[in-house]
Amino acid sequence: MTSGRRTILVTSALPYANGSLHLGHMVEYLQTDIWVRFQKMRGHDCIYVCADDAHGTPVMLKARAKGISAEELIAGFLEEHRRDFTDFQVEFDNFYTTHSDENRLLVNRIYENLVAAGRIDRRTISQAYDEREQMFLPDRYVRGQCPHCGAKDQYGDNCENCGSTYSPADLIDPISVVSGTTPIEKDSEHFFFRLADFEDMLKDWIRSGHTHSSVTAKLEEWFVSGLRDWDISRDAPYFGFEIPDAPGKYFYVWLDAPVGYMASFLNLCNRRNDLDFDAYWSDPDHAELYHFIGKDIIYFHALFWPAVLTGSGFRTPTGVYAHGFLTVNGVKMSKARGTFITARSYLDRLDPDYLRYYYAAKLGPGVDDIDLNLDDFVQRVNSDLVGKLANIASRCARFILRNFDGQLADTLPEPVLYDEFVAQGEEIAMYYENRQFSRVVREIMTLADRANQYIDREKPWVLAKEQPDSEQVQAICTQGLNLFRTLMAYLRPVVPQMGEKAESFLNGGSLTWENSARAQTGTTINQFEPLITRIDPANVADMVEASRESLQADAVNREQ
Repeated sequence: MTSGRRTILVTSALPYANGSLHLGHMVEYLQTDIWVRFQKMRGHDCIYVCADDAHGTPVMLKARAKGISAEELIAGFLEEHRRDFTDFQVEFDNFYTTHSDENRLLVNRIYENLVAAGRIDRRTISQAYDEREQMFLPDRYVRGQCPHCGAKDQYGDNCENCGSTYSPADLIDPISVVSGTTPIEKDSEHFFFRLADFEDMLKDWIRSGHTHSSVTAKLEEWFVSGLRDWDISRDAPYFGFEIPDAPGKYFYVWLDAPVGYMASFLNLCNRRNDLDFDAYWSDPDHAELYHFIGKDIIYFHALFWPAVLTGSGFRTPTGVYAHGFLTVNGVKMSKARGTFITARSYLDRLDPDYLRYYYAAKLGPGVDDIDLNLDDFVQRVNSDLVGKLANIASRCARFILRNFDGQLADTLPEPVLYDEFVAQGEEIAMYYENRQFSRVVREIMTLADRANQYIDREKPWVLAKEQPDSEQVQAICTQGLNLFRTLMAYLRPVVPQMGEKAESFLNGGSLTWENSARAQTGTTINQFEPLITRIDPANVADMVEASRESLQADAVNREQ
């Protein structure tokens, strides 16, 4: 790890502004938030920004179907997303939207720099066109029979049955998803980013440790097949930013979406006097820059994005960190099974710290998928957070509060044991830094077992019966609470609400890495309130049933 105070800018991939957040989305935002909270606890200057991805054909069509403007649609989801993130304790320094003046200014600047550098070509291409709706159709808005295996109802870019790729023109009996009519082929001029110009630069970048080894291996495969020029334009009607000096032509959403990282940060800079936008985005020696993303968008973030940044005069990311997908009970999320669970459906019934902890216990630095097994979720959270960690505090606090007026002892009876807990801090910090959150959880729970073993061995409840005001009882419980305090400091990035309650109860200052290395003695603790309660399996069952009911409601709405 880098020593000294670091300057870090962190982003997560932008949630799309035409639907609610679900538990699959939350893998990424909780992973990122845990990493950012850790960096801040270590005393680094770490800023976390994100935004809603507000442009594109799906937004335009959904707004049209609802009879509202695209601006009204994205404003509603922006408010909803902000609320869900806040309630899940995801602590952005700024959460913005790509439909902003800052984003328009920056995407225009990037495009004009690319044009000036000779990195944009114009050429005429033929595309599927819906005559009834008078619009060109993205590949995913054309469906038909696969030309290779004959599977029906396949997308216009690839077959989910045989995996082959093709163009919409290759489909047998194609139809427009928008109108249900047969599309025609129509010519249009488009703007292409010359990605192949950056092949050498990209090879050097990905081979320099900016991505996980498994991601680097995948990126190398794309060089074998050759980098293709990237179509960055779309024809009207389209909800997005119009290309300068090209009426009726719009920037493809995948050009202005990652620029949304920059725009959200610029918006923050405009509200704070201590941030220099150009220093963060032009000088890699000034700040580290990290993008957390899903493995399905690696191509955009580890090839297109570094090339666009380089071609337009900006710095490249320090790291692009990809994660896997979420399965529930071992299979893909399903509305029919009640396992397509929205963030709000979860939050209405369960504590966010439960899910934050369970995801952390499963997450590593690679792109492996993680599984939310609902039975294991209940068992693990109840066993670890309640049965092991919170139990240390509750067992010791009652004697300190009842027999010693909340006063901790002046010294620890086993300082060597405490020092051993403190000494584990740097190893745990290394696991956090490398996004090995499952190792973080494993190490903390191993220490929690040792703390409980200490209390079981010393049996303060037996001593308290014989001599309630014994200094030995006070010392044992002070030792136990100090072990708990260190563990809560280590785990606080994962379970911030539990950490805040522990901090208030212990009344010994902020739970930081630095403070956890110094024992809390001779002070007075506050009244103990439950730090976290057991998961009631009935609430999980209710969440699953509510998700099934939402599927039925969706079906009724579609029929109407």
